Amino acid sequence: MKIGMQELIIVLIVVIIIFGPTQIPKLTKMFGKSVKSFKDGMEETEEDAPEGKKAPKAKKAESAAASDEEES
Repeated sequence: MKIGMQELIIVLIVVIIIFGPTQIPKLTKMFGKSVKSFKDGMEETEEDAPEGKKAPKAKKAESAAASDEEES
């Protein structure tokens, strides 16, 4: 399911009508802060995780390294 140019223009027009052109910069700034906060929180969670419970990405990397060591 892809969004075409016409659908994107319609969505932007609806957003401008609902929020007004003066509120859009404020909304984008809040959205950016939210995304940054979420990313920072994810990094803190990965750092604070106990040794036995690491993030899924770390487990995949460790299991790949372990399998490489076993093959050697």
